[in-house]
Amino acid sequence: MKQVPDKDILLFRSCLVSVEYPGVEASTKFVFDKLGIDYAISEKQTCCTGLGHYSDVFNQIDTSAIGARNFRIAKDMGRPNLVMMCATCYAINKKSVKLLNKKDDLRNHINKLFEDNGLSHLKYEKDDLKPTENIFHVVDIIYNKKDEIKKHIKYDLSDYTIATHHGCHYCKVHYEDTIGGVRDPNIMDEIIEECGCKTIGWYDHKRATCGTGFRQRYSNPDLSFTATADKMNAIADEEVDILVHLCPNCHIQFDRYQHLISQREGRNFKAIHLNIAQFIALAMGGDFDKVIGVKAHTVPIDSVIKELKEIEK
Repeated sequence: MKQVPDKDILLFRSCLVSVEYPGVEASTKFVFDKLGIDYAISEKQTCCTGLGHYSDVFNQIDTSAIGARNFRIAKDMGRPNLVMMCATCYAINKKSVKLLNKKDDLRNHINKLFEDNGLSHLKYEKDDLKPTENIFHVVDIIYNKKDEIKKHIKYDLSDYTIATHHGCHYCKVHYEDTIGGVRDPNIMDEIIEECGCKTIGWYDHKRATCGTGFRQRYSNPDLSFTATADKMNAIADEEVDILVHLCPNCHIQFDRYQHLISQREGRNFKAIHLNIAQFIALAMGGDFDKVIGVKAHTVPIDSVIKELKEIEK
């Protein structure tokens, strides 16, 4: 398995997390603090361009230039390990590092743009960062410390039926760096086991997309929601209470649109949706409002989790 750090981390803020589900960031910090993970956040860090890039608004040069700027900020802070709360940020930043290291013409062009605009201090030198050694997702960091999770668990969530959705941009872009398998992804299943719970494991459409497709959600909603309905029907067939995922795009697609897809399918979907950091933080005793951020959810968390059962010590 690749080497995963627990220090010198820049926790990379996500636009969608901040705007849609701030509890994901609060939960990530809560879990990192419990596990003794050394991290910081920078107000200078900017968006990865993910939504715009995959909707053909930002080209690869623009995206790589913004990546180079963020990478310089991380290096100047002495925190070269960038950790993403969003699978899109993860995929985008890994690709940008790879291109900046391998494509001399791209790197030189971007550095010239920096120089021409009085930003020479942002120049990216070849191999300033490495895609495998320096770019991670939150699940990588938590998985690396999974043996320490059990001692912090406060609540027993084992009575709920739990399934996982791992997200395309974690499992289907950088195969060589994906922990826990790509054909049958299980990194979150293994983490959830450390919380004292069992997931249902494999299910029909486990590896399928959430259906977002970036602009497809708006330009081809029928296609987008058909893919989402496949997933929702599959977890409903398994009587899943909680679907756990790792990407705010997936979170939006499932949580914000579940009631619409219920109407579309003529079926009452009842699952609630939690990011992996929220699930762990909940099990560790994180406050529902201040940490989990339940008020930002469209499908009410208390529609399933009506009371919490403390673990007997």
